Amino acid sequence: MSNSFSKEERVAFEDILEGFNDALVLSRNVSIYNTDGSMMERTNNVIYRPQPYIAQSYDGMDQTGNFTAYTQLSVPATLGFQKCVPFILDALELRDALQEGRLGDAAKQKLASDINIAIMNVAAAQGSLVVTTNTAAGDYDDVALCDSIMNEQGVQAFDRYLALSSRDYNGLAGNIAGGAGGASVSRSFSGNKSNNAFERSFVGMVAGFETYKLDYANRLIGATGSNTTMSTLVGANNYYVPQATQTAATGETQNVDNRFQTITVTSSTDLLVGTPFEIGGVEAVHHITKQGTGFAKTFRVIQVVNATTVVITPPIISAQGGTDAELQYQNCIVTPNATATMTRLNLDTAPINCFWQKDALEILPGRYAVPSDAGVAVMRASTDQGIELVMQKQYDVNTMKTKYRLDTLFGVVNKQPEMSGILLFNQTP
Repeated sequence: MSNSFSKEERVAFEDILEGFNDALVLSRNVSIYNTDGSMMERTNNVIYRPQPYIAQSYDGMDQTGNFTAYTQLSVPATLGFQKCVPFILDALELRDALQEGRLGDAAKQKLASDINIAIMNVAAAQGSLVVTTNTAAGDYDDVALCDSIMNEQGVQAFDRYLALSSRDYNGLAGNIAGGAGGASVSRSFSGNKSNNAFERSFVGMVAGFETYKLDYANRLIGATGSNTTMSTLVGANNYYVPQATQTAATGETQNVDNRFQTITVTSSTDLLVGTPFEIGGVEAVHHITKQGTGFAKTFRVIQVVNATTVVITPPIISAQGGTDAELQYQNCIVTPNATATMTRLNLDTAPINCFWQKDALEILPGRYAVPSDAGVAVMRASTDQGIELVMQKQYDVNTMKTKYRLDTLFGVVNKQPEMSGILLFNQTP
């Protein structure tokens, strides 16, 4: 067959796939959902993924009147990332096999980076659990705050991960390294934890989180201007009622994305996309017991619609409407106030350190249906997570140049923003 791959090229592709697989550090720590290609094509590459149910319990033997329908929430997930690395080698360059190898290494590094960055972008933009400190990173207590906010709100205590910017990660490693024999800290670790921190800036497990160092990290701009206000009175309708589906004016029924809510504020001027904030009198609850935590519920701005309207996550499910769905998914307790202050938490510009429970984030591997008999040589293989890498080659006799391309198709979704969050250091009051 024309344009077929040589044995040497097949070996090179296997090496590329192996390196690509090894570089997918973050995708190993999120959930995977494999999709059917035909189904995804028919639904415009969108599939709704279910969120977990939250059950209610009642006292006594007589449960008359307590039999209610549970509301199943779901979120849309899209195969929205089509990443490709194309390159050309002419007949002279192909005399040096290392050229192809080096370009293959660069391609796998970039594609793996694209996947990791996509995961981090979603986590950084939509994680709603917000932890801030007014000091630089460097203490166990900083990470323990992330553990506390998750525990208080009922997030599972296993499969937790924390991705830190290089400077923040190294600050934490410095604390561990100094603890082995530093004059200012007295700490004893079994094994080589302190030595690893000193020699390799390696932290590992801290406060229930498996930690990772990022050589890239999104940054959140510090807030400017003044805090705005909003009404949390029942009449203002700034509370949210979860619903599985909604009916359009034309009669069609469609699923509802319950991760976001549109609210009315006095002014959106100083509420930028990504802004983390608290609302006066809005207290977080444990999602299972519905008991108040004693701490403010945190939110993020997802979109600024107009001068007085913004989209936030998570929605304010305060049970003020009294519906069964609200009682089932209640995430806060509201003390009504006509002018509740929205206090922004991003006081200073800082890197966004993301933490999450594995089930919160999900990656959806996709697949290209590339024909193998159309004059182009095709090789494909999948990583351990099911992410497919496709390599194609085509020779042009007119120019004596060979075109190569490596492609991958995938989607990333934050199924539950209340099971993921951000940690910001150096937020000086």
